[in-house]
Formats: sequence, C-alpha cells, structure tokens
Amino acid sequence: ALIALNVVYILVGLLLIGVAAWGKSYGIVSSINIIGGVIAVGVFLLLIAVVGLIGAVSHHQVMLFFYMVILFLVFVIQFGVSCSCLALNRSQQEHLLKLTWNRMSNTTRQDLENQLDCCGFMNDTENIAIYTSDYSLCKAPCKSTVCKICGNVMLTHSGQALRILGGVGLFFSFTEILGVWLAMRFRNQKDPRANPSAFL
Repeated sequence: ALIALNVVYILVGLLLIGVAAWGKSYGIVSSINIIGGVIAVGVFLLLIAVVGLIGAVSHHQVMLFFYMVILFLVFVIQFGVSCSCLALNRSQQEHLLKLTWNRMSNTTRQDLENQLDCCGFMNDTENIAIYTSDYSLCKAPCKSTVCKICGNVMLTHSGQALRILGGVGLFFSFTEILGVWLAMRFRNQKDPRANPSAFL
C-alpha cells in the first residue's frame, strides 16, 4: 500500500508542477508568488515520494522515519499554499497584477499584449491614464478590430490556475496524512525478508 501511495505522490507532484507551469506560462501571472510556491511543493513532494518508494521497497527504517517527518512538513506547507490559492479573491489578484503591470517596461507590456492579443491593463476611472498610454503603444494584432482588455484576460487565466492548484493541492494534502500513518505502521513491522535468527 505504501508503494502504491508513493507512486500516486509522484504523479501528484508531476501534476502540481505541470498545472503551476501552465499557470506561469503567461509572463504576468508568474508574479504571483503562490504559483512558484506550488511548483516548489510539487518538486519537493516528488523527491520525498522517491525516498518513500526506496524506503518502502528496501524496508529501510531510517529512510522511512525521515520520510514520515518530511511528509508531515510537506502536508503543512501544501495545505497552507493550497488554502492561500483558494483564498485569493479577484480584487487581490487584480491588485497583484496591477503592481506587476506598473513595474513592467513598455517593451514587456507590448510583448505580453501581443501574446495575449489584448491592449491595456484596465479601462476604468482609476486606471484611465495608464490605459490610454498603453493603448496608444499597443501593437497587438487585435488593434485593427476590437481588443480585449489585458487585465480581464489575465484575471480569468490566473483565477482558473489558482482554483485548480488550490483544489488539487488541498485534496492531495490529506492523502499525505495517510502516507505518514502507513509509513509509521510499515516501519514498525518486521522485515519479512530479514533472517529471523539474526535478532537472537
């Protein structure tokens, strides 16, 4: 059971890394540090799953102990990051994206506008001056017709990525408690391959 669970952890680690990388594929969304945290947790979970797999196959007591301790720490971190992903509301995402947009150079903004096929960040009374200057510098293909506003496109994309990351991370963080329990039980069992007279 512990071997199967570690194979699942390897798949979950790869899934977390893949979904977070998909969310980070648009340049502006990479400014949200939570997505970077999810990638780090995914890599860490992948490494711990390999240690647990080796410890379970070889019935190595020390490896299983460190596996239990580290897996519990991964649970705490993954639970916190997943809750943070789910707790970020649209206005908080907009605030983070706006801070990043204001720090970008015009060439970076234009590259992003071309990639997303949109112009300007937000077209509201608070951001009208930035929007008009961005729109005049915009070279996106959509400018010949009607362009979407980049802020809305990025908010939609980041909202989807955060919901997926939060849900997957939260669901699988509870399986890590199961992994700790299984490792503790497996660690206390006698190795069936060991020589029975070696402990006499």
